[in-house]
Amino acid sequence: MTGETGFLRRASPGWALAVLAAISTCGFIDRIIMNVLAQPIKEEFALTDTQVGLVAGLAFAVLNVALGIIVARIAERRRRLTLVTIGTFLWSVATLACGAASGFFSFALARVGVGVGEAVGLPATQSVISDYFPKERRTTAMSVLLLAPPVGAFLGSAGGALIAGAYGWRMAFVAAALPGFLLAATLALTVTEPPRGQYDALGETADQVPSFWAVVGRICERHSFRHMLAGSTIASAVGFGLNAFMAAFLLRRFGFTVAEAGVTAGLLTSVPATLGVLGAGWLSDRIGRRDARACGFIPAISLILAAPIYMLAATRETAAAAIGWLTIAAFVQYTYLAPSQGLFQNMMHPRMRATSTAVINAIYSVIGAGVGPLIVGALSDFFAAPGPAGSARGLALALAVTSAGYLIASIHFFLATRRIREELVLPL
Repeated sequence: MTGETGFLRRASPGWALAVLAAISTCGFIDRIIMNVLAQPIKEEFALTDTQVGLVAGLAFAVLNVALGIIVARIAERRRRLTLVTIGTFLWSVATLACGAASGFFSFALARVGVGVGEAVGLPATQSVISDYFPKERRTTAMSVLLLAPPVGAFLGSAGGALIAGAYGWRMAFVAAALPGFLLAATLALTVTEPPRGQYDALGETADQVPSFWAVVGRICERHSFRHMLAGSTIASAVGFGLNAFMAAFLLRRFGFTVAEAGVTAGLLTSVPATLGVLGAGWLSDRIGRRDARACGFIPAISLILAAPIYMLAATRETAAAAIGWLTIAAFVQYTYLAPSQGLFQNMMHPRMRATSTAVINAIYSVIGAGVGPLIVGALSDFFAAPGPAGSARGLALALAVTSAGYLIASIHFFLATRRIREELVLPL
């Protein structure tokens, strides 16, 4: 493998994957830690659930959308890992600012800053990994990169809750920010930029940079891509919405402390979700060698199961029953991640991948991370009756209703399987 030279840098696929997965996890921690701290922040700033959903979602997504696409166009032409390094540094600074916020307005601005940093740093990560691994191993590699949500959810929820319980919610943001500075330095000093398209046999088109509209056209013209994107977007909206209020649900419904709710929510979205993400990625590559439709069927079947399981979990009367069903739900509700991202990368020209990732992330940010928590918060306020018991019941109903969205997502994954095989062999 050819690439950059440097005193510490090395062209190691495994090391690059490990560092970029750690950075993605760090980014997810800084994004998700708001969830476990929602209740103490709500109480200190006297917020409604709708306002909590706003700062947990749309505030993060405000500039993330447009800026992510602009930076991705730069990444198609320039050194991608430099952008990842800068973005990691920026969102870490913004996370520190969350801990210093004095009210709703300053906190919302800091959350916008976290979104800006991730817009700069994250779109190019999948593009880099796609150039480190051949097509037949990409979905498995993507599953490792996509461990960021479950692992980040655990570290953000459990770690954030324990630190908040001992030192206050502001110190939790400080602790979440610090690893980003170390990882930015590690990336800059030790990871080599891989040659673009080295596993894609592109010939004369290897160095051509397609226009932004060519990328959008590729997304729109391929039936399987459109439906996988629709399914994964709906699933992400449901997942972000549910997770944004999971700790609050345990606090209100079962009387957990902040620390207990954070650790429990973190465990629920870490071990079972990690197994689900890795298993789906491995199965998609393994079965996909014989039938490429596996990347559609695996998430479709899993999400059909996730919806009723989550409804059961949200409406149980005891903590043990709710946690038991939530554990099962976590195993199946994230299986769409690796198959979707693997297919997206395999259908894109190497100099389309950063842009396509930014476009997809923009959709996820607005509809998933942005609208998902806002919907759950608004439904919770709508269903809530006066008093603590009414608030707990309203949130439980909001979670149950929102989880039905997984059924709609499943339909799109099934529809995608109709043309996956013929579209994966089309020219890049």
